[in-house]
Amino acid sequence: MSELPSAEEPLKLLDNVYRPSQTTPVIEATTKQPPPESRESIRVRQLVILSFWAVVIFLGLPIWWWTTSVYRARLPLQEMEDWAEGKSCRPTFPLQIVIESLSLQEHDVVRIVRATQHALDDQNDFSPHHLRLRVGTSFTAPNASRQQRQYESSGQSEQLYEEIIQPKERALTVRLVPQSGLATARAELQPHSTCLYILYPPTLVPSASSISFPLATFIATQLQNLFAEEQAIIAHALALYPTSYGSIQSLASAGPPASTTTANLASSKDHRFVHARALSPDLAARLASRATRALKYAPTYHITISLFSPNAWPSSWDIESAITEYFAPLLDSAAIISNFTIDTQTQLYASFSTSVQEPQYDADHGAWTLREQDLSSFINAAEWPLSPSIGAGPTLNFIIYVPDLSTTPLIIKDSQANSWLIPQWGGVMILNPSSSSRPNAAGASNLSKEDIQPALLVFSHQLLSFLGAPQSPPSIPLQLQTLTRVRAASLFQSASSTMGSLARLTVALPSIAIPETVSTAVEVTLDHLEATCTALKDGRFDAALEHAKIAEMAAERGFFEKSMVGQVYFPDEHKVAVYLPLLGPVGVPLVMSALKELKRMWMTRHTSHSGS
Repeated sequence: MSELPSAEEPLKLLDNVYRPSQTTPVIEATTKQPPPESRESIRVRQLVILSFWAVVIFLGLPIWWWTTSVYRARLPLQEMEDWAEGKSCRPTFPLQIVIESLSLQEHDVVRIVRATQHALDDQNDFSPHHLRLRVGTSFTAPNASRQQRQYESSGQSEQLYEEIIQPKERALTVRLVPQSGLATARAELQPHSTCLYILYPPTLVPSASSISFPLATFIATQLQNLFAEEQAIIAHALALYPTSYGSIQSLASAGPPASTTTANLASSKDHRFVHARALSPDLAARLASRATRALKYAPTYHITISLFSPNAWPSSWDIESAITEYFAPLLDSAAIISNFTIDTQTQLYASFSTSVQEPQYDADHGAWTLREQDLSSFINAAEWPLSPSIGAGPTLNFIIYVPDLSTTPLIIKDSQANSWLIPQWGGVMILNPSSSSRPNAAGASNLSKEDIQPALLVFSHQLLSFLGAPQSPPSIPLQLQTLTRVRAASLFQSASSTMGSLARLTVALPSIAIPETVSTAVEVTLDHLEATCTALKDGRFDAALEHAKIAEMAAERGFFEKSMVGQVYFPDEHKVAVYLPLLGPVGVPLVMSALKELKRMWMTRHTSHSGS
């Protein structure tokens, strides 16, 4: 029996198989180098890289710059800042007032006019708004010329007779009327007149040797009081206009600044408006009331006149003829300031708000009364179809409420009034029906235009309050003239301020787009601001208001340009987020290939220099 092989023998066999013999030759590993590039291939590679960079630099970058650049039209930034800072114009408001007299001699009238002018200049604390007196045209031209030559030495006759030589817009006519039965002079101004009558005793006419002029002092005081509220309103309107006038706010404040001294007031004639006295409590209250009630200026206002009644009557009302006769004349006169549209509506079975306490009968006055604290909730907004302020301009709601016969007459407790005003919204008039407007046996009733007249007259005064007209002077034509000047001042200030804001916005945001429409709007605004300033200095206030309205609309249109508003805030982080995903994959291969080729060229040049 043969012996089995041991466990070590297979391992020895494997070792002999895999171990090379001492005589087996060893093949050395060598790295095979690629053949050297030809000059043609190197040139082709360089041209390819160069062509890519040429496309990027000469085609890609211009297209990117042209498609992504923001167009910025040229704006006269310095001129815009000058208007905003008040360096381009100092608005003035010279009011031309004519003094007439059919009973006095011409030289007496001239002396009174001159003395009154001196008194006005002494009383005036706001130099941009000043009253300029002229001799009226009640005298014949030859006599006027002769009297003018007589007073040539004073140097003021040309101004006194300027109304005869070159008529201007009159703010007021003062007519001197002697009355022998009077002890002192008094002034009368009718509600629908632009003529102020000065009734005086003949003894107040100064003699040729007199050095005191009590009649002139009285006229100056009346004129100053007549235009005091207008002066304060214009000063307040120009308070935000940083002209060289200085601190105009002191005129509309309750008192002068603590640092104001007599020496400061006398330092410059241009700063006489800085008050050394406080406004009267009555004038301060009227200014505060105006600021609360008045609406912001709009080119167009919509007026809705509504008739509400808790009963089935009145079945008709002559509102069209009433508006034509009692309301339309005011709207026509105010057309220079704003445009107005009117609509009317009626709703029967429309009681006032349920939150209002039921009217209580007052035996002392023989009338039903509403509490004043209930007036704010009188409007039944849930059931009354009142027009909201939508569309081109604000809406004013004027409501005529005809109470039930069982609660007639209906008045407001304590004040005994039957109308009230809701600031910046509208007005309400309780129209207690007359015997002729009550329903007849058939149940029909009609409100005639005479019945509606009291309501429309109340609405006329309320409309003037909403427009911002002053309470003084008490003449509606004079109030409209004052409102014209006030609106011209406020619109002039607003347009100038908008120009400054637009200039600062342009400088602060260099990446914002400025389309050509903005440049055109700025040009129109500056032209009409210049025209407004010139018209104000010439006393042509109607023309000044027209130019100021155009300037304001153009300034607002330029400042709120849609294409500008959309790019007011676009930070650089947004640009990085947009461009990085595009520039990364495209730019890295281009940059790396260019660097690699530059490195190869440098190595080749270095090798050639070393070999030589």
